[in-house]
Amino acid sequence: MIEIYKKKEKTYEFVLKSESGTTLLNSISFTNKAKAQEAAQNLNGSKTPQISIERKTNHTGEFLFSLKSKNGSLIGNSQLYQSEAGMENGIKNLINRINSLADLSQL
Repeated sequence: MIEIYKKKEKTYEFVLKSESGTTLLNSISFTNKAKAQEAAQNLNGSKTPQISIERKTNHTGEFLFSLKSKNGSLIGNSQLYQSEAGMENGIKNLINRINSLADLSQL
């Protein structure tokens, strides 16, 4: 499930959730709802997703990953993970969820 919501700063973001409701990815802020919807629709699993994943470690040693478009633009970031294995599992779940997405035209 993808939820698009408006922030106080008059920007829009989306959250990609697992079937159980766990947040898999928090998007960056978009200037309008149409841009947020377009970014979310680009994750549609019925197309070949043109994305890349960048693995990171923050200053406190926690793990996270960023999802980028085919042109290298940041789409969103994961939650923080305590272990590298946890992060890798999060990536696996994200990819599986993206691949399971059906038509997102209802966004």
